[in-house]
Amino acid sequence: MLEFLDNFHADLATRDWEIVVTSSCGLQRARRNRLSAAASTRVLKRATPAYVTTRPPSVPSALGIFVASAYCFHTDRSVEKETPIMSKSHKPSSLAFGQAVIGPPGSGKTTYCLGMQEFLSAIGRKVAVVNLDPANEGIPYQCAVDISELITLTDVMENLKLGPNGGLIYCMEYLEANFDWLQEKLSQFKGHYFLFDCPGQVELCTHHSSLRNIFAQLAKWNFRLAAVHLVDSHYCTDPGKFISVLCTALSTMLHVALPHVNVLSKMDLIEQYGKLAFNLDYYTEVLDLSYLLDHLASDPFFKNYHRLNQKLVEVVEDYSLVSFVPLNVQDKESMRRVMQVVDKANGYSFGNSEQRSLQALMSAAVGADFHFTSTLAVQEKYIQPQESTVKQEDMDI
Repeated sequence: MLEFLDNFHADLATRDWEIVVTSSCGLQRARRNRLSAAASTRVLKRATPAYVTTRPPSVPSALGIFVASAYCFHTDRSVEKETPIMSKSHKPSSLAFGQAVIGPPGSGKTTYCLGMQEFLSAIGRKVAVVNLDPANEGIPYQCAVDISELITLTDVMENLKLGPNGGLIYCMEYLEANFDWLQEKLSQFKGHYFLFDCPGQVELCTHHSSLRNIFAQLAKWNFRLAAVHLVDSHYCTDPGKFISVLCTALSTMLHVALPHVNVLSKMDLIEQYGKLAFNLDYYTEVLDLSYLLDHLASDPFFKNYHRLNQKLVEVVEDYSLVSFVPLNVQDKESMRRVMQVVDKANGYSFGNSEQRSLQALMSAAVGADFHFTSTLAVQEKYIQPQESTVKQEDMDI
């Protein structure tokens, strides 16, 4: 390997090389091009070899990525300390509160941001919605900051020949390399409550570090955020999918490292694909999952994977972190409950931006609005009562 790298250094000085960015090491130090990714070639030609993939035009892209990764490890790694941060002179004097809206594709993140923006504006809050999804086209809400001004997924896919997943990772790393652009945009909305509409790629919330680094940088700028993780509520009707949702939610909570609120979205469609096996509070509070395993064992397909499902359930129960809040964006009472839970999580309830009575503060602190009662009201509103129990249905089968 070292001999290969030495030859690579020698060839680098004598050949004409094509400069191609990779998401593995080049993004985090690439210099900013505020226009679009279409002009990224001009910017990258001025970058140093340690920050980009260098390859002759005849070498396949996969080999170029391998060369770049090896070359980055071979060069001086002191550049990793060069994380752009806000200078003390630009550090805001007051706290900024907000929500980082995350979740899988189609879970309703953009619709949630629109509904929450309208709801919070109606009660007197100044709201700024930040679109961090470069693939989000046709934004329905009033967008204060849009990542498409910096980079778009379409430009990345066309110019760098990446797929949608690799392109989204590229865009997030590109934003991570241009924190000063984000800081400049956010500084125009002091005193606002922020909603960050994040990409729906699951890997960004469970494995990749760029989105977590962006949240960490916002925390350095005195942003107090809570992650609002949206999940389709109809997954509760399938025990196997619900276990998968629990594992994904737990992994996201541990990786993102923010105060976390899991939300079951689209409650009005919860029984679109089937009936619930238990009451709604069983799913929102994630009660004894052994009952869910027993119900899952009645399925001939999952019967062969009983031990695997049992171990997954034990992991979720050992951490005992996952719970859900039901939500229907079109229901004001449902939006109010989610707002209260999120305000407790990010600390907005205890801030000084609004006049609050001692009773309201104590209610936020101890949760005097009894979550079970609210969940029961949601169940009565959206779930049809079952004429027969699950055990009776199993016996009929």
